[in-house]
Amino acid sequence: MFNSKLFISAKISSRLAAAAFGALAIGAAAFSTSAAAAPLPIFPFILPPQQEYVPPVQAMPQPQDEDRTYVQPSRLKRQVVNYATREAPGTIIIDTPNTYLYYVLGNGQAMRYGIGIGRDGFTWSGTQSITKKAEWPDWTPPAEMIARQPYLPRHMAGGPGNPLGARAMYLGGTIYRIHGTNAPETIGTRVSSGCLRLTNEDVIDLYSRVNVGTKVIVLPMADRRADLGTTVR
Repeated sequence: MFNSKLFISAKISSRLAAAAFGALAIGAAAFSTSAAAAPLPIFPFILPPQQEYVPPVQAMPQPQDEDRTYVQPSRLKRQVVNYATREAPGTIIIDTPNTYLYYVLGNGQAMRYGIGIGRDGFTWSGTQSITKKAEWPDWTPPAEMIARQPYLPRHMAGGPGNPLGARAMYLGGTIYRIHGTNAPETIGTRVSSGCLRLTNEDVIDLYSRVNVGTKVIVLPMADRRADLGTTVR
């Protein structure tokens, strides 16, 4: 007689055996692939050297540029002052000993600017007039200057790097000018070859006030009339 229970049990056992064989085959294949990717050492008791951890290279911090902002002394800042003079409004007076430029406003007042003047041996005095005005002027050093400083350029186009700065006002037929500067720290000092320099901000202000023909009086270094201006309160 056919025993159905035994048949079903045998069928289940064969399926379980097939499943177990399949799992074993998959495991063997995985082990074979892993071994191929990373073969076992011939002498398993000798461990491979440990790799030393090297941290990623960090960029060295770069030093910040120093704050080069120039703070102008209060006495050299542009300001309206009391100034007694008989000169007509619109006249420029150069106070050489005290490194000031006065623009006469009238009614006993003047606009005072701090300036840089000629170094020892290069100061001068006299009366001139403005014969030319220029914005961002080119610079062509005169022959006398090149003879003293042969390394100077023969010509430099106008711009922020030009020694004449933002504006220039030419004095008569001389080689001298009232001009700006890209070195504001030189205001109040004696460093030029005879020209009179202001900060770019101040020379732009002065330039807007004067015209061709403006009278310019340059006082000598020892003039007793110098520094007559007192700040308006």
